[in-house]
Amino acid sequence: MKTLLSCTLLVSTLFGFTQSNIICTNSEIENVLEGNYTPSNYEATDVINDHQQILCEIDNQLSTDSLKSYLEVLESFQTRNTYSDTISLVSGIGAARNWVNSKFKEFSADSENRLLTGFLQFDWIGGSCGDGLGFRNVLAVLPGTDATKDIIIIEAHMDSRCEDNCDIACLAPGMEDNGSGTALVMELARVMSQFTYDRTIVFMATVGEEHGLFGAEAMSQYCVDHNVAIKAVQNNDVVGGVTCGTTSSPPSCPGLGDIDSTQVRLFSSGSLSQTSRGFARTIKMNYKEKMMANVAVPMTISIMNQEDRSGRGGDHIPFREDGFRSIRFTSANEHGDANINTSYTDRQHTSDDVLGIDNNGDQILDEYYVDFNYLKRNAVINGMSVTIMALGPQSPTFTLYDEPSGLRVGFSSPLDGLKYRIGVRSPASPVDFSAVYGTTDTSFIIPGLTSGSIYYVSVAVVDYNGIMSPFSQEEFGFSNATTDSVAQETLSFTFNCNALGLEHLDVNRSKVLLECFPNPFTNETQLRFNLREQFNNCEGEILITDLQGRVVDVVPITISSGLNTLAYTPKFNSGYYNCTLLINNASVGSGKMIVLH
Repeated sequence: MKTLLSCTLLVSTLFGFTQSNIICTNSEIENVLEGNYTPSNYEATDVINDHQQILCEIDNQLSTDSLKSYLEVLESFQTRNTYSDTISLVSGIGAARNWVNSKFKEFSADSENRLLTGFLQFDWIGGSCGDGLGFRNVLAVLPGTDATKDIIIIEAHMDSRCEDNCDIACLAPGMEDNGSGTALVMELARVMSQFTYDRTIVFMATVGEEHGLFGAEAMSQYCVDHNVAIKAVQNNDVVGGVTCGTTSSPPSCPGLGDIDSTQVRLFSSGSLSQTSRGFARTIKMNYKEKMMANVAVPMTISIMNQEDRSGRGGDHIPFREDGFRSIRFTSANEHGDANINTSYTDRQHTSDDVLGIDNNGDQILDEYYVDFNYLKRNAVINGMSVTIMALGPQSPTFTLYDEPSGLRVGFSSPLDGLKYRIGVRSPASPVDFSAVYGTTDTSFIIPGLTSGSIYYVSVAVVDYNGIMSPFSQEEFGFSNATTDSVAQETLSFTFNCNALGLEHLDVNRSKVLLECFPNPFTNETQLRFNLREQFNNCEGEILITDLQGRVVDVVPITISSGLNTLAYTPKFNSGYYNCTLLINNASVGSGKMIVLH
């Protein structure tokens, strides 16, 4: 660690080049990141910190329309090359970063000004396209309720490029790479900033990724020099496309035209001494336990046996190099490997990385290259992971003993929670666990081992709220015995969003949750939603439509501030229906209804 005398940092080095003058433009952000703040100053009026409710509302409130709208504006800046114009109000990286910052400010205003906004500014002397002064990452920081705890970072790079990385005049819309990741981070900032977390969450759009990851390096160096502890970093880069190109950096998709909209790849360092690969396994297990039964379209999370695609890199790497737990989310299918030559026809790193195409010239896109539903599903996984990391416990410490009876896990302190989880894998399973066991004992002989074989072991703990810590770094040993098989962990800390009867809804957000409880139901249910006082004694209606959009019922309702509840008996057939809350003929919320006659 360096000794810091002011907000200006000493020089850091990246790929032989130098960064300097790394500063926060908002001193309040600096104080929060360093833990020098009073958490009560950032309290929400209505504290919502139950992880189940937050996860359900993230899934409900994330909006494909919002994601699309962000991408349309990002495309309008023509280029977001890190070296491009910083003066124009309508084009170049300066206009783009100011717009992202303005959106963060809007989200903050809708969340009682709890989201702190600003920039991480730095210089890069001797860069790949010349000296750069005043480069800026965009930051939105949600202070946690415990100033002593480590922070969570969710990031995406907002810069774009063409074939020539130093061409700042070319059209470089960068929609898949990486408008998709930028939109994801923005939408999660919008939705998640209404909730309360133990740990501080940083939403960040970096620059400089296409020129050597130097925006992420600046933030990581800032955290090192300011003694900012990081629990986890989630990098999102190319997370919206579903079509495979003629080329794609391995390990990736099978070839041109292949479509995959239900799988996402997690890249991470497999170093045993670090915790990044364990973090990827944690995300996959949390999704299976917490979200898979609650989402409309379950996703496959594929843990890759590489830190990034072959010959490629991403903004998670500088954080891992500084010792922080980090991973990269990337689409299952990429449209190009960025190996630009005369035969290259794919979109990635070209002017063709656009939002979609207009086939008939009517100025309306007929085909989108970014799949907004897929992008939302990836955002849900990210939001789930950030929520659990920001509310959950730290990994426990353990020792692996090689004994005559086999490999024994010994925990160094009494169980502080509901149970331990022990992940075991053989060398033949580099990405996923071979088995996971649960125990409340602080000394545990690992079952199902074969004498003379090597095994890798890591551990997690489930706290009293049913939240699992990330898995620890791995230890390995040879088993001296063959041990009996036992049942594996059941992943029992599940829940059902439809059964929670959620009451918190905020019309200051873009979407209000309209709940049916119970749901599904046979004869009668309660329609429930929560509104603030400016809607007191308004007249509204609930519009009920089938999945084809046909209106099957319109229910008049007099709306009051706070919780509204209406007993409702349907007069239509069994099936799935959409409910929309209308006030002054404008939609302010929606939900789903399942009728079982």
